[in-house]
Amino acid sequence: MTVAMNNETILNRPRSGALKWDLIGIIVIVVCAALGYVLFPDNLALLTRILAVALLVLSLDLVTGYCGVATLGHAALFGSGAYAAGILSAHFGINNPFLMTFGGIIAGAIAGLFCAVIMLRAHGLPQLVLSIALIYLFHEFANKASSWTGGSDGLAGIMPGPVFGLYEFDLFGHTAYFFGVALLLIVFVLLRILVRSPFGLLCRGIKEDPLRIRAMGASPKTALVKMYVISGAVAGTGGALSAISTQVVALDALSFTQSAEALVMLVLGGTGSLFGAIAGTLIFMLFEDYVSAANPFHWLTMVGALLIAVVLFAPKGIYGTAVTRFSRRGEGSQ
Repeated sequence: MTVAMNNETILNRPRSGALKWDLIGIIVIVVCAALGYVLFPDNLALLTRILAVALLVLSLDLVTGYCGVATLGHAALFGSGAYAAGILSAHFGINNPFLMTFGGIIAGAIAGLFCAVIMLRAHGLPQLVLSIALIYLFHEFANKASSWTGGSDGLAGIMPGPVFGLYEFDLFGHTAYFFGVALLLIVFVLLRILVRSPFGLLCRGIKEDPLRIRAMGASPKTALVKMYVISGAVAGTGGALSAISTQVVALDALSFTQSAEALVMLVLGGTGSLFGAIAGTLIFMLFEDYVSAANPFHWLTMVGALLIAVVLFAPKGIYGTAVTRFSRRGEGSQ
């Protein structure tokens, strides 16, 4: 009953209100991108890296925040997209950035399907262990296939061509940055549509009460597999952006650390919210960059202190807690 009422409430929201939040999200992303370009013109590589990781965290939010699937191996999808885009350029001479990105999307989706078929056979802690096993499996496969991936030396020789044949990927990272902003905007809009669709509401219902969803005649496993494939496509987009912008793919793209940090960023911003996923990525990566430069020996301590403070005092994440408090104030003033 609770799931049905929640879904009905969401469906009855005015479309104009949803469009308003979509427009606000787009404006915020554009404004932050413009501020980043103005305030950090010499550090566009970091900002582009943030954009790529934000796509990874968004993809993780789809399966963890909206579907309730526990995973610590989501970097497998990100790394698959990165290697696919890099291999297309380095081995096949396909240097068009759009084709490279499309290759990353397809590879990420295929990796997502593979991971979903294995992971969704278990639940809870066994599911988490399977995700860890998968990330190590992908990592080791990339390491052994050194003739294609470069192994521990990394995949080099990636040379993306100019965007639309006009804007080359320069050393200062201007083209890569704007290319990444465009990708994030497109993905954000598409995911906003997805999570508000009947399919998105179905996935939320599965997270809250899968037994009731099954009793209603829907197949939770089928829906979760579909969402995992979509999540893989989004993560693959981020991986492709990383390969195009850095022009090298290292095994770190398939590391357990990458997966764990993505989950930390999601929790930091707030699960089950696209805005929270982006906010958590931005806050974590900027904070990490700042404290590591300010104190190279004890920066991990400061990052740990930030995470402990957020978990204790903002259990819904920074964005999620802020939204909750503002909504309570709004209700109190009425």
